[in-house]
Amino acid sequence: MQTVPRSALILGLAGVIPFAWGALTLMSDPMAQWGAGTLGPRFIGPYVQLFYGAVILSFMSGVLWGFATKVEGAKAALGYGLSVIPALWAFFMTGGGPVSAGTNLIFGFLGLLILDWQFWRWGLAPVWWMQLRVLLTALVVASLAVGVFS
Repeated sequence: MQTVPRSALILGLAGVIPFAWGALTLMSDPMAQWGAGTLGPRFIGPYVQLFYGAVILSFMSGVLWGFATKVEGAKAALGYGLSVIPALWAFFMTGGGPVSAGTNLIFGFLGLLILDWQFWRWGLAPVWWMQLRVLLTALVVASLAVGVFS
Protein backbone atom coordinates (compact mmCIF):
# COMPACT_ATOMS: atom_id res chain seq x y z
CA MET A 1 0.00 0.00 0.00
CA GLN A 2 3.02 2.28 0.12
CA THR A 3 2.64 3.21 -3.54
CA VAL A 4 -1.04 4.17 -3.21
CA PRO A 5 -1.35 7.92 -2.68
CA ARG A 6 -2.36 8.59 0.92
CA SER A 7 -5.39 10.68 -0.06
CA ALA A 8 -6.68 7.96 -2.41
CA LEU A 9 -6.25 5.33 0.30
CA ILE A 10 -7.97 7.43 2.97
CA LEU A 11 -10.87 8.40 0.72
CA GLY A 12 -11.20 4.83 -0.56
CA LEU A 13 -11.34 3.45 2.97
CA ALA A 14 -13.82 6.17 3.97
CA GLY A 15 -15.98 4.96 1.09
CA VAL A 16 -16.18 1.55 2.75
CA ILE A 17 -17.73 3.01 5.91
CA PRO A 18 -21.39 2.74 4.77
CA PHE A 19 -20.86 -0.92 3.84
CA ALA A 20 -19.16 -1.69 7.16
CA TRP A 21 -21.77 0.32 9.09
CA GLY A 22 -24.54 -1.66 7.40
CA ALA A 23 -22.84 -4.92 8.41
CA LEU A 24 -22.32 -3.69 11.97
CA THR A 25 -25.98 -2.75 12.33
CA LEU A 26 -26.96 -6.19 11.06
CA MET A 27 -24.79 -7.86 13.69
CA SER A 28 -25.67 -5.57 16.62
CA ASP A 29 -29.24 -4.77 17.62
CA PRO A 30 -28.15 -1.90 19.89
CA MET A 31 -26.21 -0.30 17.00
CA ALA A 32 -29.17 -0.85 14.66
CA GLN A 33 -31.54 0.78 17.16
CA TRP A 34 -29.18 3.71 17.69
CA GLY A 35 -28.68 4.11 13.93
CA ALA A 36 -32.39 3.94 13.16
CA GLY A 37 -33.18 6.45 15.89
CA THR A 38 -30.35 8.83 15.06
CA LEU A 39 -29.90 8.50 11.30
CA GLY A 40 -33.18 6.95 10.24
CA PRO A 41 -34.02 3.39 9.20
CA ARG A 42 -32.76 3.93 5.64
CA PHE A 43 -29.22 4.29 6.98
CA ILE A 44 -28.84 0.90 8.68
CA GLY A 45 -28.52 -2.74 7.69
CA PRO A 46 -29.08 -3.83 4.15
CA TYR A 47 -30.82 -0.57 3.23
CA VAL A 48 -27.67 1.52 3.44
CA GLN A 49 -25.54 -1.22 1.89
CA LEU A 50 -27.79 -1.78 -1.12
CA PHE A 51 -28.48 1.85 -1.93
CA TYR A 52 -24.89 2.92 -1.42
CA GLY A 53 -23.62 -0.13 -3.33
CA ALA A 54 -25.67 0.85 -6.38
CA VAL A 55 -24.35 4.41 -6.11
CA ILE A 56 -20.74 3.25 -5.89
CA LEU A 57 -21.03 0.85 -8.84
CA SER A 58 -22.41 3.76 -10.85
CA PHE A 59 -19.60 6.01 -9.64
CA MET A 60 -17.04 3.42 -10.65
CA SER A 61 -18.56 3.33 -14.14
CA GLY A 62 -17.65 7.00 -14.35
CA VAL A 63 -14.10 6.27 -13.19
CA LEU A 64 -13.70 3.61 -15.88
CA TRP A 65 -15.20 5.99 -18.47
CA GLY A 66 -12.50 8.47 -17.50
CA PHE A 67 -9.84 5.83 -18.07
CA ALA A 68 -11.32 5.10 -21.51
CA THR A 69 -10.77 8.74 -22.52
CA LYS A 70 -7.02 8.08 -22.53
CA VAL A 71 -7.21 6.05 -25.76
CA GLU A 72 -8.81 6.41 -29.17
CA GLY A 73 -10.48 4.29 -31.78
CA ALA A 74 -11.62 0.74 -31.17
CA LYS A 75 -9.94 0.48 -27.75
CA ALA A 76 -11.75 3.64 -26.62
CA ALA A 77 -15.07 2.29 -27.89
CA LEU A 78 -14.46 -0.97 -26.04
CA GLY A 79 -13.45 0.94 -22.92
CA TYR A 80 -16.57 3.09 -23.01
CA GLY A 81 -18.71 0.01 -23.55
CA LEU A 82 -17.11 -1.84 -20.65
CA SER A 83 -17.30 1.20 -18.40
CA VAL A 84 -21.10 1.31 -18.38
CA ILE A 85 -21.47 -2.31 -17.24
CA PRO A 86 -21.21 -1.62 -13.47
CA ALA A 87 -23.91 1.09 -13.58
CA LEU A 88 -26.21 -1.05 -15.69
CA TRP A 89 -25.58 -4.01 -13.38
CA ALA A 90 -26.58 -1.92 -10.37
CA PHE A 91 -29.68 -0.63 -12.14
CA PHE A 92 -30.97 -4.00 -13.31
CA MET A 93 -29.75 -6.35 -10.58
CA THR A 94 -30.59 -4.67 -7.27
CA GLY A 95 -34.37 -4.56 -7.46
CA GLY A 96 -35.05 -7.82 -5.63
CA GLY A 97 -35.09 -8.46 -1.92
CA PRO A 98 -32.09 -7.76 0.27
CA VAL A 99 -30.50 -11.19 -0.14
CA SER A 100 -30.71 -11.33 -3.94
CA ALA A 101 -29.78 -7.64 -4.30
CA GLY A 102 -26.84 -8.07 -1.91
CA THR A 103 -25.69 -11.18 -3.75
CA ASN A 104 -25.90 -9.34 -7.05
CA LEU A 105 -23.92 -6.44 -5.63
CA ILE A 106 -21.22 -8.88 -4.52
CA PHE A 107 -21.03 -10.22 -8.07
CA GLY A 108 -21.11 -6.65 -9.37
CA PHE A 109 -18.12 -5.62 -7.28
CA LEU A 110 -16.20 -8.77 -8.20
CA GLY A 111 -16.96 -8.10 -11.87
CA LEU A 112 -15.85 -4.50 -11.40
CA LEU A 113 -12.54 -5.79 -10.08
CA ILE A 114 -12.07 -7.71 -13.34
CA LEU A 115 -12.80 -4.52 -15.30
CA ASP A 116 -10.40 -2.58 -13.06
CA TRP A 117 -7.72 -5.15 -13.84
CA GLN A 118 -8.36 -4.89 -17.58
CA PHE A 119 -8.13 -1.09 -17.62
CA TRP A 120 -5.00 -1.34 -15.44
CA ARG A 121 -3.49 -3.95 -17.77
CA TRP A 122 -4.11 -1.62 -20.71
CA GLY A 123 -2.12 1.03 -18.84
CA LEU A 124 -5.13 3.33 -18.43
CA ALA A 125 -5.29 3.19 -14.63
CA PRO A 126 -2.53 4.33 -12.28
CA VAL A 127 0.16 1.77 -11.50
CA TRP A 128 -1.07 1.54 -7.88
CA TRP A 129 -4.72 1.05 -8.91
CA MET A 130 -5.01 -2.69 -8.35
CA GLN A 131 -3.46 -2.54 -4.87
CA LEU A 132 -6.20 -0.16 -3.83
CA ARG A 133 -9.01 -1.87 -5.70
CA VAL A 134 -8.26 -5.35 -4.34
CA LEU A 135 -8.27 -4.03 -0.76
CA LEU A 136 -11.47 -2.01 -1.18
CA THR A 137 -13.25 -4.81 -3.04
CA ALA A 138 -12.37 -7.33 -0.32
CA LEU A 139 -13.74 -5.02 2.38
CA VAL A 140 -16.92 -4.26 0.44
CA VAL A 141 -17.59 -7.90 -0.43
CA ALA A 142 -17.00 -8.98 3.18
CA SER A 143 -19.40 -6.31 4.42
CA LEU A 144 -22.06 -7.22 1.87
CA ALA A 145 -21.63 -10.90 2.74
CA VAL A 146 -22.79 -10.14 6.29
CA GLY A 147 -26.08 -8.92 4.84
CA VAL A 148 -26.42 -11.84 2.47
CA PHE A 149 -25.54 -14.60 4.92
CA SER A 150 -26.96 -13.26 8.20
